[in-house]
Amino acid sequence: MGNHGSNLDDILAEDMHHWYNKFMRESPSGLITLFELKAILGLKGMNENANSYVDQVFFTFDMDGDGYIDFVEYIAAISLMLKGEINQKLKWYFKLFDQDGNGKIDKEELETIFSAIQDITRNRDIDPEEIVSLIFERIDVKGEGELTLEEFIDGAKAHDDIMDMLKKMMDLTPVLVIIVEGRVN
Repeated sequence: MGNHGSNLDDILAEDMHHWYNKFMRESPSGLITLFELKAILGLKGMNENANSYVDQVFFTFDMDGDGYIDFVEYIAAISLMLKGEINQKLKWYFKLFDQDGNGKIDKEELETIFSAIQDITRNRDIDPEEIVSLIFERIDVKGEGELTLEEFIDGAKAHDDIMDMLKKMMDLTPVLVIIVEGRVN
């Protein structure tokens, strides 16, 4: 992961015309479907959790909910991941974690997403159950077993170790590098 910094600097330095050309090469129609996103990223043979996670990422980036990621959504997503403010990123994480869309995240939702991320990245350095227990132990101060957006953001920002774990778990640098370099594994 040590070389990702220079790749991200290069990504940020590219102009909009270049981004547009890359987008149109990957999706000449100007729209990326969920199936096309999985093909671009070379994701095949994933288990159910990993597949569900990729679906959730897609639907989170599909801001207008039309079933496609257009160029504006594509740029907004990449921009958020690369240089978004911490509050913006935490809101995006929350939306991703809130699988049932009820405005709260519970332990099962969080554990499912973290497990799915590990299935995709093959990075199993941190046990999802441990992370979830720590997050809820520190952030769920009322002991309700679920977190609202406000509790999640305030709690994550108040605990550097949780923030570091979230950043590590949610690092989409490898995905962005695949998109930028146009590689399919």
